[in-house]
Parts: sequence; structure tokens; C-alpha cells
Amino acid sequence: MAEWTGSGPVALRTSPLAHLEERMRAATVTGARGVALAEWPFITMVNLRVDPASEAADRVEKTLGAALPRQCGHTTASGPHTVVWLGPDEWLVLSQAEATAVAAELREALGADPGSVVDVSANRTTLELTGPSAREVLEKGCPLDLHPRAFGPGRAVSTTVGPVAVLLWQVDDEPTYRLFPRSSFADYLARWLIDAMSEYRGQEVP
Repeated sequence: MAEWTGSGPVALRTSPLAHLEERMRAATVTGARGVALAEWPFITMVNLRVDPASEAADRVEKTLGAALPRQCGHTTASGPHTVVWLGPDEWLVLSQAEATAVAAELREALGADPGSVVDVSANRTTLELTGPSAREVLEKGCPLDLHPRAFGPGRAVSTTVGPVAVLLWQVDDEPTYRLFPRSSFADYLARWLIDAMSEYRGQEVP
């Protein structure tokens, strides 16, 4: 994802993994055992808390154009927004729209009802791991059952990869995964994934 251009503080931002961009690109493996890693910096992330049975939740859903998922692991999407379940009354809104605008619209929808809307975009960064071997790379350090029978496109849960806590979202069947670590742990996680990817450059051992 390209950085915004222009003047002011936004134009001067540096992503948590900008210093590893070339190393991640160099770690790409092609072919039948292919896997690639990249950072998607500056994705809008808004934490939302609201009673799912309230009128405020109805207004929020109309604003997003998507229902708030009601079960662990579920996501919903509409236009630029994807909504990830975090808890019975908590969600993470991921969006391609500008963070200030998304947060303002959700606060307006919430109104004076109990709940909260917090822009947490700077709290995490996004790593995308994709390719035929992506699941095998994650399985080296993730305790979840990532087999398609248990985890597939549209699923997103909080877990760990190596020692790092992440929100893990499977985007498609390729498979493509997006991992959302805290920014302060992103360097460690990226280096862990690069190391885990390295064996796929060689021939598969029968």
C-alpha cells in the first residue's frame, strides 16, 4: 500500500517496517512452494465498542454498510470497510478510507449512547503473507489449526505467531493472510517470518 503524499506530518510518516522492505522483498520464494511477505502500512483501524442489541449498533451498521459480526472469528465487509469481531461488544474496523473520517462517522452514529470509537491506526501495522507455502510458514509458530477445514477466507482471530500476539485474518484461498502485530513487535515478527520462509527456497525433501 502506497504512502500518502503531500505536506505535513502525514507525508513524513515512516512505517514500522520501512527498514526491512528490501529484505522482505528479497525473501520472496517463487514457484510451487512460493511465499511472499510485504508490509501494508497505514491501514485505517478503528476500535468500536457498542451493545450489539442497541439502536446505536443499528446506526453503526448503516454507516458501515455491513453487519457487525456476532461470532468469534467472523468478519463482514462492505466497500472499503472490513469489520472484525474482537469480543461480544467489540470490533475492529479496517478500512481503506481516511481514519479521521471513519472515526468521525462512527462517533456520529454512536451518538450519546454507551460505547466508544477510538482510532487505533498507529497501534499496529499490517503484514501480508501469501503464496502456496504461506500456511506452512505460519504453522511453524501458530497454535491454531489453519487447515481449510477449520480456518478459511473471512476468518480472523487473535492468536500468536512465534512469541508475538497478532490478529490473524485469512483473506483468500491462495492463501493470503494478513497479520496485525503491535508496531513495537513488528520488526521481530517480520524477521521471524523471513527466517521461517527460507527453507522453501530449497527442494522439497520427500
